[in-house]
Amino acid sequence: MLNLFSQKVETLKIFQGISKDIVDEIMGKCEKKVFLAWEVIIHEEEYPNETAYIIESGRVKVSVSEKNIVELTVWDMFWEIALLNDEPRTATVTALEETKCLLITREILFHMINNDDNSINKEIMRRMEENLEHE
Repeated sequence: MLNLFSQKVETLKIFQGISKDIVDEIMGKCEKKVFLAWEVIIHEEEYPNETAYIIESGRVKVSVSEKNIVELTVWDMFWEIALLNDEPRTATVTALEETKCLLITREILFHMINNDDNSINKEIMRRMEENLEHE
């Protein structure tokens, strides 16, 4: 049975068009991590670059060269591009308050792609390409 978090996650652009069962399976494999206020989650230019984050609670700021770019909050997802490429991080992300995130790794994504039908693979890749075009 889906909980509220799973229902909200399904509304993220990257998961739209993918069955609820598949989204639940992905969420079940993800690690949750709590970041303390002012803890840096990601450093600009950092490697490895293979985890995306969904904010379950709290707020973060995204900055480039110490200039604040945007603030993200509950149900926002960041660094999904990290699931597809090996480039260094292009910004620093810092928790503004205690923040709980769901971590989606490249391993989880590739496991899903390798073990599910082709329509799901195409939908995930299409969504990620759309996100790339808007960055």
